[in-house]
Amino acid sequence: MGISQYIKEIGRGKDGARSLTRAQAADLLGQVLDGSVTDLEVGGFCLAMRIKGETPEEMAGFLDAAQARLQRLPDGGAPTVVLPSYNGARKLPVLTPLLALLLAREGAAVLVHGTATEDRRVTSAAVFAALGRPAATRADALRACDCAYLPTELLSPGLKRLLDVRRAVGLRNPAHSLVKLMNPCDGPALIVGSYTHPEYAVSMAQTFALVGAHALLLRGTEGEPVADARRMPQMDAFRNGERHLLQAAQEGSLASLPELPREVDAASTAAYIREVLDGRKPVPTPIALQVAHILHELQRQPTPETRRDSAVSPA
Repeated sequence: MGISQYIKEIGRGKDGARSLTRAQAADLLGQVLDGSVTDLEVGGFCLAMRIKGETPEEMAGFLDAAQARLQRLPDGGAPTVVLPSYNGARKLPVLTPLLALLLAREGAAVLVHGTATEDRRVTSAAVFAALGRPAATRADALRACDCAYLPTELLSPGLKRLLDVRRAVGLRNPAHSLVKLMNPCDGPALIVGSYTHPEYAVSMAQTFALVGAHALLLRGTEGEPVADARRMPQMDAFRNGERHLLQAAQEGSLASLPELPREVDAASTAAYIREVLDGRKPVPTPIALQVAHILHELQRQPTPETRRDSAVSPA
């Protein structure tokens, strides 16, 4: 069906709009990602979905379309932690690179993917660059202890174009949730999803359950997938879509607050990360516990041996 027919369904206002099936949503976003629709139609789609809101079925369909078109990372033999980094720093330092490097130091393969969606925020890409770790230029396999930052356009040029619509209209669209849910790896992976507002906690959890995801979900730091260094957020695991509480939220701030950098620029954040990695400053407790929970969930991921064994039929 042409995109104009879909826009008629979803664009009837908050009360009159009709939700799409999973298959319809996949078809719609597939046309958008393939670039077969006009800029005006893309804008209509984005504004209609912003007013209506996405159902879990629609997000699952959008994921189906995106996953079918991703430039996926080959299986490097180790389960990969996927950290979507799209919000950046506004008031607090963006510590997603710290989380990534702590996990890699413990033996995990870690993929951070993202792009700048707002010009005034400090991105993980800028912090990685300040740490002497430039962005990858292709989607290579990751092995244990590897850590790479991959720009979104290397995974999906269509998703990057859709994310950039925000610069023109000033509003988020389904792509901003989609990139926090997708799995760009061929091998086993654990997606670390984060949200800023309670309604997204509900919708992301429902989508993870619907698609049978392996994921960890928490309220991150300004939308980044790293725990707020000043307070303990709730953390939930999704194992084949089944939800498990890992960490209860702590009310209020921690009794002992970490000494964070006063400035949020890339150089100051990188300097702080070096001090933590070198042991000159402690790892903030919420981030240390997040690392522990992620590593525990990785142990539940199938190894290459168990994947081969499960593929062999019993004699």
